[in-house]
Amino acid sequence: MPPRITALTDPEPGASSRRLVQLASDADGVPLGSASLRLFTREGQEHLAELEIAVHPAERRQGVGTLLLDAAVAAARSEDRRSLVAQAEEGSPGDRFLADRGFRRVLGLTYARLALADADLAEITRLAELPHPGYRLTAWEGTVPSELAANYADSRRAMDDMPMEDTDYGTVVWDVERVVAAAETVAGRGELLHTVAALDTSDGSVVGFSELVVPGDGRGDGQHYGTAVLPEHRGHGLGRWMKAESIRRARAHHPGLTGLVTDTASSNAPMLAVNDALGYVPTHRAVEYQLGL
Repeated sequence: MPPRITALTDPEPGASSRRLVQLASDADGVPLGSASLRLFTREGQEHLAELEIAVHPAERRQGVGTLLLDAAVAAARSEDRRSLVAQAEEGSPGDRFLADRGFRRVLGLTYARLALADADLAEITRLAELPHPGYRLTAWEGTVPSELAANYADSRRAMDDMPMEDTDYGTVVWDVERVVAAAETVAGRGELLHTVAALDTSDGSVVGFSELVVPGDGRGDGQHYGTAVLPEHRGHGLGRWMKAESIRRARAHHPGLTGLVTDTASSNAPMLAVNDALGYVPTHRAVEYQLGL
């Protein structure tokens, strides 16, 4: 008897997306796997859905993943999506699964980790304290201060030309509401959002930022969410400066942290160079796949 597919809906949609889940189970109701479909709802990304499929190892190669994929594709089409994206570790069974089912490779990602016990904190401190004439750093925890909110939202366009290769990711439209909602989402998960920003001293405007999310108990690994500089302010080492300060602050505020992890488009040579200069060590590579609907 083929697995039964049950459609589930997340009762609490997020500020920029909502989720549909397809659950595969056997005749006795025992779960075999699931497909989670994230439907983006913000302006500029209403065409996009993101897929995650998980099948119990003992149930693989029996058609469960294909059934889940078919159900997820049908659900995405019913929601008028034109692109479905999914990620898999390079060389993994998921990598082969997606490639064999018509997904097109559109982006390579390099994951790296800074082990804080092995980090050269003296060098990181030196980089964080280097003078950058015309600029200064500021930092906050959680939601951006109200006096910087509008300007910070405007600075998010620094991510618009982030290397995405062939991914049909759309245009992320940022405003104060979205910035605040993103911070509230992190807090709602019980995690801590730390932001370091570079300001233009001539007018106090935000010209770059580096975000780090730390587990609520301050232990384990923190996750870099994004580091970017406005195009007109690049070439001054601001990305490395902000990320070095972010590391220094995380180490000082959360001594229980063991590491910091980051992922970068494999074609983003400048940010890969920043990570290398700060001591991040590549751990694995992933592939972003896309299926046209």
